[in-house]
Amino acid sequence: MQSSPRNPAVEPLFQPLRVGDVAVPNRIVMAPLTRNRAGGGNAPTELMARYYSQRAGAGLIVAEATQIRPDGQGYLYTPGIHSDEQVAGWRRVTDAVHEAGGRMALQLWHVGRISHTSLLNGEAPIAPSAIRAEAKTYTANGFEPVSEPRALEASEIPGLVADYARAAERARDAGFDLVEIHAANGYLIEQFLKDGANQRTDDYGGSIENRARLLFEVTDAIIEAVGAGRVGIRISPVTPANGISESDPTPLYEHVVDGLAARGLAYVHIIEGATGGDREFQPFDYAALRRRFPGCWMANNGYTPAMAGEAVASGYADLVAFGRSFISNPDLVQRIALDAPMQKADSSTFYGGDERGYTDYPFMEQAATA
Repeated sequence: MQSSPRNPAVEPLFQPLRVGDVAVPNRIVMAPLTRNRAGGGNAPTELMARYYSQRAGAGLIVAEATQIRPDGQGYLYTPGIHSDEQVAGWRRVTDAVHEAGGRMALQLWHVGRISHTSLLNGEAPIAPSAIRAEAKTYTANGFEPVSEPRALEASEIPGLVADYARAAERARDAGFDLVEIHAANGYLIEQFLKDGANQRTDDYGGSIENRARLLFEVTDAIIEAVGAGRVGIRISPVTPANGISESDPTPLYEHVVDGLAARGLAYVHIIEGATGGDREFQPFDYAALRRRFPGCWMANNGYTPAMAGEAVASGYADLVAFGRSFISNPDLVQRIALDAPMQKADSSTFYGGDERGYTDYPFMEQAATA
């Protein structure tokens, strides 16, 4: 049962909403958080099912980024959605979340150039252009620089698009309520979008229309597979994450959001500023971009509960995603409602490991009796 908020400033977060085809009980979203705890075959585990079901109080959980095919992997122990074993593992997760009253989206991911040959059977990562990123990734040796990528051949792109659609179908088969296209944080789709990574001279490079072509082809294929009302997308107009850059983000993202609006997606999930960092990293008019999209708008990056409540009350956002605070507060929604103290997260347990720093953070009633 959802708590009534004590603080009027957060009351807007507790209003129900329809996100595309899915009804959610509140506006608080658990952001996708890579935790590197997948099991053998990069399949989700029972431990992951426990972790997510603990956090089912969120209006929507966006599961951690999940590779659509083997060469989409960029980090050790991250889950996939391209094998029967992985689909079965995710089904255990979604069953647990649904049993706890939650709703869940799967973020569909291809890392592109943010990978290492040791994760790809010795093969080079793929990218729009053969430009190595100034970035590191998580391998068996810990964090190390990413490998030199190769440019994706135009003849390979239809297969890539089809693999995104198949991943969306598998996500549906695994019980997810929605899918979210990962087009942010310097990964493959954003590498095609942004001119710092894309120096192609074919139909997928040069003009804004060409650089956005892959995003729209992927979006259209996924819509055909599962329906527009089950599809969201994550974008990050100005983030420098994973060495990505764009010389003129405003016209690029106006074109992107106009195209998404025309397709009737369930939501846009936008990272404001630098991912996980400075919200004011680079000037950008997010409110103007939001006005171009008639569907649900999910804001993300550095929001406090009070800021989130104001964003929803003003109409700027329909939903607000919280990341690290969900790591250490499985009952974050209840804590926001009751204006209760928040537990701090142990950053040493963010990536990899066991239940420590993953499923062992106490709920409020547990903390009170400890």
